[in-house]
Amino acid sequence: MGRVICDLTISVDGYSAGLDQTEERPFGDDGGDGSGGRLHAWMFDTPEENRTEVDRMSAAGTFIMGRNMFGPVRGAWDRRWNGWWGEDPPFHAPVFVLTHHAREPQPMDGGTTYHFVTDGIASALTQARAAAGDGDVAVQGGATTVNQYLAAGLIDELRLHIVPFTLGAGTRLFEGVPPLELEQVTSRSASLVTHVTYRVLP
Repeated sequence: MGRVICDLTISVDGYSAGLDQTEERPFGDDGGDGSGGRLHAWMFDTPEENRTEVDRMSAAGTFIMGRNMFGPVRGAWDRRWNGWWGEDPPFHAPVFVLTHHAREPQPMDGGTTYHFVTDGIASALTQARAAAGDGDVAVQGGATTVNQYLAAGLIDELRLHIVPFTLGAGTRLFEGVPPLELEQVTSRSASLVTHVTYRVLP
């Protein structure tokens, strides 16, 4: 059985998105135009400098994400939305989306299929583990979803990508999470980010 891992980009003060998120500004007041470009500049502006971390993010056998990370539609599925990533999402594997509203699986180009899970985080993890086989399960986010898995003691490894500015408010990692014991595994500084990997101890 593989590990349950998490990669998350955060500001120095722990936010993965700002306040006032909208469909046009999915990351809200994020210190830029709301697209997350400033938070994730390390991935897009300096990809070669961070190739190891970028490649590692897509290496999991399956993925889990919250509905907010999947798209802006709230409540019942009153319009078609197939994710923020277009017709060929970067996952190329099963993705389990947490939601309160049932929907049939949505296959996409490139091997990604979205599965919509209505019965909670434990069920999503059970399904993701079964689909991953010996591969890792990656809890992609956002921070609210990651916090639920951390609070339940279900994440084995936390990989944080810390960017050198503060947001002051928004969606924050560790919000509502009880105290954790973490073991630092690796740390690497790049020009736009510091990568830190922690093992979450039982």
